[in-house]
Amino acid sequence: MLAHLTPDDGGLRLRPSPVPEPEPRPDQAVVEVRAVSVNRGDLSLLAVLPPGSRLGFDVAGTVVRAAADGSGPPPGTRVAGVAEQDGWSERVALATTRLAPLPDDVEWAAAAALPVAGLTALYALRHAGSVLGRRVLVTGASGGVGRAAVQLARAAGAEVVAWAGSAERTKGLPGLGAATATTYAEGPRATGPVDVLVDSVGGDVLRSAYGLVVPRGTVVCYGNTLRTDLSLPFDWGNARPGVRLRYLHLFDEMARRPVGRDLAALLRLVAEGGLDPQVSYTGDWTDPEPALRRLVERRINGKAVLLR
Repeated sequence: MLAHLTPDDGGLRLRPSPVPEPEPRPDQAVVEVRAVSVNRGDLSLLAVLPPGSRLGFDVAGTVVRAAADGSGPPPGTRVAGVAEQDGWSERVALATTRLAPLPDDVEWAAAAALPVAGLTALYALRHAGSVLGRRVLVTGASGGVGRAAVQLARAAGAEVVAWAGSAERTKGLPGLGAATATTYAEGPRATGPVDVLVDSVGGDVLRSAYGLVVPRGTVVCYGNTLRTDLSLPFDWGNARPGVRLRYLHLFDEMARRPVGRDLAALLRLVAEGGLDPQVSYTGDWTDPEPALRRLVERRINGKAVLLR
């Protein structure tokens, strides 16, 4: 079969290459891949993995071989799931605890866009506790996780404030439930106190957003797109007593729980119209470079998906 491997030059030009067929563990189903999504984590891996390495986490496709241990769905079932960094393949073995069946009305692109982004947003808000009647600030709100977090927080009864890197990247956020959508430059002056901060940016954005969190509020960090040291105001403890600081890493969460149940719940929300995975770019699976380049240049608001 074919799969995408990291290139020799460390660039973005990937092409399908022959690899062995998957050899599933007893708890894994083999899925014929129909769509995958591109995450910022894939860009980070491209920069550090040796040539010839596999890539890809978000997968949607059809089960062609059920798990030998009897768990998971039978052959012919449409599913979405999280691969073990080998999802950009024609076929992939997926742990049955990491996949969920697709409702009939959910298309391949929407399904592939959901797993990493949707689960990260869901668990970030769970770390925050109940947000009913609270103000929630989401930084990095123009990305896949951010847009999912805006929708889920609003559906849970929060007043949502969304920050993004530019006015262009705030477009569409009010329609997803953000009461206010503004830029990082304007946000500290325009936002006011918040009960919960969900941050993916780090650096000065985290520092300025933290200054808005009320005492006994909650801060959940799940990324650091600025790639700088994290810093807080010098009086972060005295000025805001009782603020809870949490760091979320999705793959740590997956090691502790069968995320397929939560993914199934998110997919049902998509089918019912309660959650939009925000696919803003679709490309050909055989050529990921245009999607990767758009992601590098921050020209994608939402998710990029590659279809087979």
